[in-house]
Amino acid sequence: MAFGITMLVVAILCGVATIREIKRRNFLGFGFAGLSLLVFGWFSIMTIFISGAPSS
Repeated sequence: MAFGITMLVVAILCGVATIREIKRRNFLGFGFAGLSLLVFGWFSIMTIFISGAPSS
């Protein structure tokens, strides 16, 4: 669970970087930050969802 929350913090920082790079018109940085946001965001949400669900 702690790992998923850590990855969520990383995804939030990637979101900040995405906004910053689009303001600077750095499209390569925007691409990498946006891709990182998608990957880390999806991974963190799925990790929290799977480890937060009760086992049957």
